[in-house]
Amino acid sequence: MLLKVEDLRVEFHTYRGTVHALNGVTFDLDKGEVLGLAGETGSGKSVTALSIQRLLPPNARIVSGKIIFDGIDLVKLSEEEMEKIRGRRMAAVFQDPHTYLNPVFKIGRQFVDILKQHDPDVINSDKKEKVAREKAIQMLKEVKMPAPERVMEMYPHELSGGMKQRVLLAMAYSLKPDLIIADEATTALDVTIQAQVLEIMKELQKKSNISIILITHDLGIIAENCNRVAVMYAGRVVEFGRVTKVLVDPKHPYTQGLIRALPRTDKEVKPISIPGTVPDLVNPPPGCPFHPRCQYAMDICKEKVPEYREIDGVRVACFLYGR
Repeated sequence: MLLKVEDLRVEFHTYRGTVHALNGVTFDLDKGEVLGLAGETGSGKSVTALSIQRLLPPNARIVSGKIIFDGIDLVKLSEEEMEKIRGRRMAAVFQDPHTYLNPVFKIGRQFVDILKQHDPDVINSDKKEKVAREKAIQMLKEVKMPAPERVMEMYPHELSGGMKQRVLLAMAYSLKPDLIIADEATTALDVTIQAQVLEIMKELQKKSNISIILITHDLGIIAENCNRVAVMYAGRVVEFGRVTKVLVDPKHPYTQGLIRALPRTDKEVKPISIPGTVPDLVNPPPGCPFHPRCQYAMDICKEKVPEYREIDGVRVACFLYGR
């Protein structure tokens, strides 16, 4: 096992009050596995990713819980200790690549600086600039970037969205990390480029046996690319298990609702949206946070938060099971 998140709770302090962003998130990730995090906007997917990397903003804090990465509890590490893990052993690819590339520096300069700071082969070399540049070009070739030497001399604004995302993917992959977190990495791309980037990620993952956390609201992407999936709602994982089980035979009413809302090729079957909206996490509802939208809600759902139960190899938090 590479990563284990246990009962993680995160709060944001805002002018409206305390936002209970994560409320006991629990899941694990094996080495070489691709795990999908799914759920509506506001379910806590990105906050989970930022918490794992210890990149939460100043107004946020980890209240309790553990983030065990290769036997180390990241919650207990100092920022200096975390910097040795972040980038070298753990990398990220985010949704809007143009916001993560400095507009005043060429791609080559930014790529080389990363390698000079984190890559042991470059750090220990007598010709750091040359070795870093050669490796950067090689990494751009790995992500199938056309004319990588030319791209090295270009500024971010001269690249398309798909090309920028390939640059970030090459940067993340260049240090051969144990874990890459892809947070909506393909959402802003058109369908064709999205498929190409996902295929590149899949090839790199298999080649180096890297673990990936793939965060997306698109269940189709998770079905095609992930081994297991954690379905999140209101800052909690409500269902967790193999993709082939969770998406084929969903247990939690929320997961069932997400699947019913998917567009179908069969015109006779129309998508049905989940009624209501995600709860306000400043004032979350008592009991199960999904009960105001759930067609199966019982009295106990309004009073208590359901514990996890193992049903057919799937972990689900719902009072419908075991009663």
